[in-house]
Amino acid sequence: MFRKLPDPAAPTVTVTIDGRAHTVAAHETAASAALLAGMGATRRSPVTGEPRAPFCMMGVCYECLMVIDDVPSRQACLVTVADGMRIDRQPGARALDFGGEDA
Repeated sequence: MFRKLPDPAAPTVTVTIDGRAHTVAAHETAASAALLAGMGATRRSPVTGEPRAPFCMMGVCYECLMVIDDVPSRQACLVTVADGMRIDRQPGARALDFGGEDA
C-alpha cells in the first residue's frame, strides 16, 4: 500500500515500531516510518473506536497522534526519526498536559 523507491545512498536509523525493530531512512518522519512498516491504523477514535491513520502528513489533521519515546499525543508526521526511537500506537483519547497538578 505505502512504498518508497529504494535509495541505497540514504543514511538509515533503526526505530522500534510497536515493539518490532525497523530500519528506515534517517529523513523519514515517525508517521511515514509507521506506514512503511505496514501499520495501517496508528490510533483509535476516542468516540467511535474506529481505526485512524495519518492523513495530511503536514500537521493539520491530528490523525497521526502516536506515543513516541513514551510521550503520548505526538503528531508523528512532524517528528523526524532518530536512532533508537520508540514509536507506538496511541490508544484512546489524546492526553492533555496542562503543566500543573491534578485539578
